[in-house]
Amino acid sequence: MTTDPHTTAGAPRAADVTRNTAETRITVRLALDGSGRSKLHTGIGFFDHMLDQIARHALVDLDIQADGDLHIDGHHTVEDVGITLGQAVHKALGDRKGIRRFGHAYVPLDEALSRVVIDFSGRPGLVMQVPFTSGMIGTFDSQLAHEFFQGFVNHAFVTLHIDNLRGDNAHHQCETVFKAFARALRQAVEVDPRAAGSIASTKGSL
Repeated sequence: MTTDPHTTAGAPRAADVTRNTAETRITVRLALDGSGRSKLHTGIGFFDHMLDQIARHALVDLDIQADGDLHIDGHHTVEDVGITLGQAVHKALGDRKGIRRFGHAYVPLDEALSRVVIDFSGRPGLVMQVPFTSGMIGTFDSQLAHEFFQGFVNHAFVTLHIDNLRGDNAHHQCETVFKAFARALRQAVEVDPRAAGSIASTKGSL
């Protein structure tokens, strides 16, 4: 794995992470203070669509190139993209000084409504309650949404609660989850001008 984070004061909060295994080859380039630009190629169309939601609604610039063993299924590719994105976010944030730390969002899409709450606590944890109404969304196995977020929290060191409150269409359910995640992420990593240089914890570290 190689990283190229830029986290010093006044520098862009960005990271470049590569993860190569016998199953996948993933490169993630991330700029937290971006404008929502994305360049995505995972080989899974719907997954690219969801990653684009993260870029656009978190206002991060995101370049993800993934070459995985899709002849088996999408599991390794989706999980490893989550891992690598988590590593990139962790590296880009550095010591996490000055960030708001917590974020939450409710996002609707027609009949579907999801809530996501995130805490950059330094402790990985995922609670995800999403009763997908279909096993497949295009060529994307809906079970892999959990694998993506599990990989992300384990390597971004965040606590993440995801709840789909209602929804009949699996595409809508999944899209509201990713959009709400993006909005919560944007809020949590935002620099709080009232907390410049401080850590949002009584412990003094995250």
